[in-house]
Amino acid sequence: MLMAPVRQLGAADRRAVERLLDLDPYGAAPVAERVAARGLAWWRSDGRVLGYGSRRNLEALCWVGGNLTPVRAGRPALAAFAERLAGEPRLCSSIVGRADAVLELWERLEGRWGPARDVRPNQPLLVTATMPSVSPDPYVRRVQVEESELLFPAAVAMYTEEVGVSPVLEDGGRAYRRRVNDLVRAGRAYARFEDGRVVFKAELAVVTRRTAQIQGVWMTPEWRGRGYAAAAMAAVVRDALTYVAPTVSLYVNDFNAPARRVYQRCGFAPVGALATVLF
Repeated sequence: MLMAPVRQLGAADRRAVERLLDLDPYGAAPVAERVAARGLAWWRSDGRVLGYGSRRNLEALCWVGGNLTPVRAGRPALAAFAERLAGEPRLCSSIVGRADAVLELWERLEGRWGPARDVRPNQPLLVTATMPSVSPDPYVRRVQVEESELLFPAAVAMYTEEVGVSPVLEDGGRAYRRRVNDLVRAGRAYARFEDGRVVFKAELAVVTRRTAQIQGVWMTPEWRGRGYAAAAMAAVVRDALTYVAPTVSLYVNDFNAPARRVYQRCGFAPVGALATVLF
């Protein structure tokens, strides 16, 4: 048996954790946001952080919550995390992070946690720090609190199309509705409304001091392929760069060629690749 130097981290480790997160400000942004908001005390968080390495030399992290995310993890750290996690029931709905780490971790865990519903091995991670040259759609704006119910059907359609299952199946959509409402109240949801319905939407699902990460991009099917998407995305990027963070980031499935062209037009450039294992 491998004697894995893995331990659950706590408040005393916060500076070391933040140092590692700063080394990957885009790939580790979801973990950085959670640590910044709730610290490392297990009773304050919606997950826990495992650390690899000595107390003097923390080398890698693994966020364990609704998602499982390795951070700055090389092969020895991934082997150690896998040994620790293989003895636990799988509670996460996905493994997501830098592609090389996620795929190796999944290779080690698949025998215990498999099979996966889907594996997306190459999701380009894109970043921009400059205003788009594309003229922004003037009708794309932040969603108001009283418009949350109008946004919810579009959010469900996006999630179902992207993930392959409806977010309302497990609990009637209560948890997902709460997530959508939280994003709206925080001023992180953007949409274009036409005749009382959403035809385009996107959210700043993650915000750190280094980046605002866009997720949940969706356009109603009848508007696709008509040249609206780039202007709509440009409006979101401009607002986020002006008011939220110094960079904007996102990741996209490698097979989604139309979306990748839109993001390129809006000034995004690749800074690596993520992978996602869905359960």
